[in-house]
Amino acid sequence: MRAAAPRYAPNDGVVDLATSTLGDMLLHAQDKVGEVSLFVDRERLPQALAALRDTPGLEYQQLMEIAGVDYPERPDRFEIVYMLLSLTRNHRIQVRVNTDEDTPVPTVTHLWPVAGWLEREVYDLFGVLFAGNPDLRRILTDYGFRGHPLRKDFPMTGFVEVRYSEEEKRVIYQPTDLPQDWRNFDFLSSWEGAEYVLPGDEKGGAVPQAKGAHTTADAEKVQKAATQESPQTPPKASDSTYAKGGTGKPDQTQQTGAGQPHPGNQPESKPVDPDVIPTKGEGHNQ
Repeated sequence: MRAAAPRYAPNDGVVDLATSTLGDMLLHAQDKVGEVSLFVDRERLPQALAALRDTPGLEYQQLMEIAGVDYPERPDRFEIVYMLLSLTRNHRIQVRVNTDEDTPVPTVTHLWPVAGWLEREVYDLFGVLFAGNPDLRRILTDYGFRGHPLRKDFPMTGFVEVRYSEEEKRVIYQPTDLPQDWRNFDFLSSWEGAEYVLPGDEKGGAVPQAKGAHTTADAEKVQKAATQESPQTPPKASDSTYAKGGTGKPDQTQQTGAGQPHPGNQPESKPVDPDVIPTKGEGHNQ
């Protein structure tokens, strides 16, 4: 069954038409892995996008997304990617510009109002400035967030952490603290195996460790240390269990009475106040 949506239009002739339309605003164009990318002059970005939107044969009416890429080794480390969609031709194209940490990119909010939020996302995550954006502030991270998390030089742990303070009765910021208590890292390769014995390895003949934190000592050292710490003391000779001539085992008969005959019901075991009261009749309690 064929889909209701039309197929994507091929890239044939798109690069040539875009090159003739943009003129010197276009720095470089490429058709790679089925996607057309146009690298344009940063200062004339709004004019280039307006031409791609309004020129017959191109007609990229909708701005779908604005993304950022960080290349720290480049002088202009940030690459801003504008993804356009032609609704009439069912075709997509990418427009790219380069900038650094201090040079702003012209806003395109007058062409697509949705660009206001998209530019705020790029500013929040990469720190790229957009000249002319009427509300350029953070949108994904908190207002007190420090740094831009999608930069390649941003630490994985961040700079500050947020928590609720019982003393101040409010949410506070403090430097990131990663305590390493109760941890013991051996930095061994997972396929080489550790020197200590894990629970379950006793099936292979190894002696497991006691419950608690694992140690880097091998099983032989653990067993030797346990023997030294808790030596077994011999039983006293006065103990009836280990008396001379005994078997060395406790007398189960003395402890439990097993093996002795039951004496049966005795008169003294009869209750003082019986539950059943005999009457003069043939039955009871009539």
